[in-house]
Amino acid sequence: MSMMVNSPLFDDVDILAGALYAWCAERSIKLHSQEGLSAANVAINLYEAGYQTQDRLLGALHEHEFH
Repeated sequence: MSMMVNSPLFDDVDILAGALYAWCAERSIKLHSQEGLSAANVAINLYEAGYQTQDRLLGALHEHEFH
């Protein structure tokens, strides 16, 4: 059984992970913290709303108000 490494699903995960890791690193936030998990949820929602490149998604995360 072989896996398709260049599938659209892996592209989605790479975009989401790249933007999220960059956002967390900029703020010295651990991904598994409450803030990191909150940002992951926001990133998924933003991605589904059309921010589907790493740069656009990271920019949208920068503009999002986190509480």
